[in-house]
Amino acid sequence: MKTVRAALLAAAFALPAAFAQAPAAPDRGSPAAIDAIRQAAKDDRRGLVEKNMQLTDAEAKKFRPVYDTYANELEAIAKRQNRAVLDYVNQESSITDANAQRLAGELLATDADEMKLRKRTYEKLRALLNARKAARFVQIENKLRTLQRYDVASQVPLVR
Repeated sequence: MKTVRAALLAAAFALPAAFAQAPAAPDRGSPAAIDAIRQAAKDDRRGLVEKNMQLTDAEAKKFRPVYDTYANELEAIAKRQNRAVLDYVNQESSITDANAQRLAGELLATDADEMKLRKRTYEKLRALLNARKAARFVQIENKLRTLQRYDVASQVPLVR
């Protein structure tokens, strides 16, 4: 069971989960629509984000290098989060107070690093695009990460 849960967690952090606007789905919140979004993000996250930002060709050329830098930095943060969660899963039944404190501290630090990264990226995009499109980036990324966090949270039991 721990191996399956660990594999699911690793996949959830390695896969940039997605939740932008579902393409032509009758109900964007339906399980089928959300699964389609997860698959679309797995196949081409940048493309999914770019499409939902409704960028012109000129804007897309400016957006891509900024987004690629963001995605690489986010992946490093996600790996740190993944390690902390997997450490917990591996120690689940015998976690000590010291380890619980260490793991919670690491997760809080990665959350803060992620918010700083998103803010830096927003500021870069605001300088390149209009404020509405830069704000749209923040909204899309919040949805992406919320879905990803849900996938992980649904698999991790609470600390005992």
